[in-house]
Amino acid sequence: RRQPGPTTPGWLIRLVVVTALVGVGAGIGGGLVYLGLHGIQHLAFGYSEGSFLEGLLDAPPVNRVVALVVAGIVGAVGWYFLRAWGRRRADHAVVSVEAAVGGKRMPGVVTLLNAALQVVIVGLGASIGREVAPREIAAWWASWLADRAGVSARERRILVACGAGAGLAAVYNVPFGGAVFAVEILLAEISFATVLPALATSAIAALVARIVVPANPLYVVEQVPLHPQIVVWAILAGPIIGFAAVGFVRLTRLAQNHRPKSWGILIVMPLVFAAVGVASLWLPAILGNGRSLGQLAFSASLPVVVILVITLVKTAATVGTIGAGAAGGTLTPSLAIGAGLGLTLGGVWQLAWPGEPLAAFALLGSAAFLAVTMRAPLTALLLVMEFTNQGPELLAPIMLCVAGAVAVGYVLERGRVTGVA
Repeated sequence: RRQPGPTTPGWLIRLVVVTALVGVGAGIGGGLVYLGLHGIQHLAFGYSEGSFLEGLLDAPPVNRVVALVVAGIVGAVGWYFLRAWGRRRADHAVVSVEAAVGGKRMPGVVTLLNAALQVVIVGLGASIGREVAPREIAAWWASWLADRAGVSARERRILVACGAGAGLAAVYNVPFGGAVFAVEILLAEISFATVLPALATSAIAALVARIVVPANPLYVVEQVPLHPQIVVWAILAGPIIGFAAVGFVRLTRLAQNHRPKSWGILIVMPLVFAAVGVASLWLPAILGNGRSLGQLAFSASLPVVVILVITLVKTAATVGTIGAGAAGGTLTPSLAIGAGLGLTLGGVWQLAWPGEPLAAFALLGSAAFLAVTMRAPLTALLLVMEFTNQGPELLAPIMLCVAGAVAVGYVLERGRVTGVA
């Protein structure tokens, strides 16, 4: 029987239905990840209200070490068997979102187990981002739907990318950022064929997930006014932040390339996680996906020197977690590290030219650092604006800071490829 062509009403109806179902599934997946993560956090640290950091501070300090040790054991055993299964059977290996967009099939059970392990370890305090889990779940759902709907290879690619972006939109309530993530990073194509489904799926996913995901911004940040100090600072600090972000990218890449390949994960991961737990006895804000450090930097609620120390230890904890073999993202860790670095540079700047709220420096630093680590300036800019509920007042200096950071990142990474750097 002849299939509906790309100009028939049947083709259009089918594509609209599949696109809507991708958004609904991504929203449900993002909501489940949110509930699972917060349920584990509340169970592990014995709190029912307030932020993760407040829960950590109210719980006995030994809970942090115990939770991290448990996370290290669960993660090590889980990923050891999951990856061993994938080595024995190629069709059961973990498939990344990027590979799925490229056409590879994501095995359902393996993908869901991989995502579940990420939720468990982050909920127990592991220093890594949670955003990969909802993206993987949504991408798998989109690919499953696309295969059964009989869409073309190009349509499947777009739907999988849009599903991944919608998963991000759902778990963080960032519909615009999720859509731009799909278009800028996964598809690298701006057209009606990519933008329309990206907007639709992310909007639907965010609305569905809002049943359980709070509608308030991820970070509480004052509305920062525009002053000349921040414009000049943005131009000067952007390249410095870009240089630091490239260093972080190279460290995480080195850690990823040298993570345990087999049984070594059973030893390395529990030890590394235990070390992070011990460090958290003095610096609890290093635990989790980075939201605690980000909020401290945006509110400047601790001395600048203390936040700098937390930022450095958080960087080491995140790199160590990746090097130990954990799967997960670096979105919120990068944002937090960038906010801490921006706050530090801003504190120094205020000695020469005071008057600007410290939150402004943290905002610019987070956007610039994230733009380099994600290699996506538009996505980073929009995510920070949605995360912090900022208006357009700071758009110009943020854009200047992001431009300077990305330019340095491009030069350094290009030099690395050509052997210059």
